[in-house]
Amino acid sequence: MQRPGFSLLPLFALLLAASAHAQLYKWVGPDGKVTYSDTPPPSSAKRVETKSLSDNTANTSDFPFELAQATKGNPVTLYTTSNCAPCDEGRQLLTGRGIPFSEKTVTSKDDIAKFRQLDSEGRMPVLMIGRSKERGFEAGAWNTALTAAGYPQTSKLPPSYRQPAAQALVPNSPVATAQNGSTSADKPTSEARDNDLPPAVGNAPPGFRF
Repeated sequence: MQRPGFSLLPLFALLLAASAHAQLYKWVGPDGKVTYSDTPPPSSAKRVETKSLSDNTANTSDFPFELAQATKGNPVTLYTTSNCAPCDEGRQLLTGRGIPFSEKTVTSKDDIAKFRQLDSEGRMPVLMIGRSKERGFEAGAWNTALTAAGYPQTSKLPPSYRQPAAQALVPNSPVATAQNGSTSADKPTSEARDNDLPPAVGNAPPGFRF
């Protein structure tokens, strides 16, 4: 429910204008006024909050026109899991062709549960190009889909570009938390995970097949 006297329109406009920027800032001024902006707040600001706008979309400000248009119109997300040779091949194809992409890893029970809401087949890797979906790795099909989405045939990325690190599909899942430095008491045991998840097929992690 919208609070009286607070309009979402200015924030919506800022979100649209800030699509090529990395951060959105929110702060409270000395007079108590809440401000949203894509520029850092003044030193007098209180209760400063920041939000990254580059989790799912690349910063295209330095991209050539063709690549920037493709990235904005058809962002690429790669879903991978561990011990997955096809996932490695898919990642190498995207990197070699110069495709900016977000990588989401599916390893924990929470990751798998959320992933099944997106794709019930469980075949890894999964490549999303805008609304187009490619299950499993097949170089020809991936390249065809990328070309149809407007991506250049060869890399046009600027030399300064750095591929974002892969992130867990559910960042606060037990496995993701443990990898970020939690104590062993917070880690679910492998026995508990194995009991909760479907049996593996071949060398796939539980719940997945290649």
